[in-house]
Amino acid sequence: MTQLRQLFQKYQDVLAYLVFGGLTTVINIVVFYLTATLWGWNYQVGNAMAWFVSVLFAYLTNRVWVFHSHFTTMSALTKEVVSFFSVRAATLVMDAGIMWIGVSLLQQNEMLTKLVDQVVVVLANYFFSKWFVFRKTKALSRNEIDD
Repeated sequence: MTQLRQLFQKYQDVLAYLVFGGLTTVINIVVFYLTATLWGWNYQVGNAMAWFVSVLFAYLTNRVWVFHSHFTTMSALTKEVVSFFSVRAATLVMDAGIMWIGVSLLQQNEMLTKLVDQVVVVLANYFFSKWFVFRKTKALSRNEIDD
């Protein structure tokens, strides 16, 4: 039981990301389905709307339950939000490109393409968030402060 607890603690952030990443993906796919399939919007417009709604959800859940971000100033919050949305904008470009290749060039089903697309985007989002948005900053030692 102790080993199981240690494994859970070691991989808690990854497990939380998988849960919330999964929910984010579900939100993305549902919004895409509503906009592109049910409402008949252009698939790229539906994709952009799905991106916005799911990224907003992802930011809120990732900062609290995955990366445990605690900002102390409004400036720090603003920097974190801008950084998160900027990094996710990079994966929006990937997302739109994969959708364009799958739907427009290869003439594949929109929903099937979206499912494949989300696997790539979820992986990229995790690594980008970990490396660029919620990275732990090294605390300065007393000697470094005095220098």
